[in-house]
Amino acid sequence: MVKKIVTIMALAVAGSLSSGAAVAQDAAKGEAVFKQCMTCHRIGPDAKNLVGPVLTGVIGRKTGTAPGFAYSPLNKAAGEAGLVWTQEKIVEYLPDPNAFLKKYLTDKGQADKAVGVTKMTFKLADEQQRKDVAAYIATFK
Repeated sequence: MVKKIVTIMALAVAGSLSSGAAVAQDAAKGEAVFKQCMTCHRIGPDAKNLVGPVLTGVIGRKTGTAPGFAYSPLNKAAGEAGLVWTQEKIVEYLPDPNAFLKKYLTDKGQADKAVGVTKMTFKLADEQQRKDVAAYIATFK
């Protein structure tokens, strides 16, 4: 009985946390912020690679694997180490792409591959803007 109550309470807390995260993101605002990203990226059904890869379908995709895009060795190594993009990972990535990828590789025991730089030089410091952009990107499957 106690175990059942603890399980129900844990599910209730998890549900409230996940619903709070959903409210904290605004894809419409993210679309406006994404205009900054369009210097290098495109998104949508007819998008083409530019300086950066197409971001359509990036959620759930292994990093460094967009068809036809020549990724940096750092980005490819992170993908080979298992990095798959989620909204949360994008939010973590955007304030400092190089530091994020290097930490990921180091945490995966591949510090020897955590060298060089990614082609992504843009940084988005504002956490709310990062959440909104990630929510916007997630609308493009």
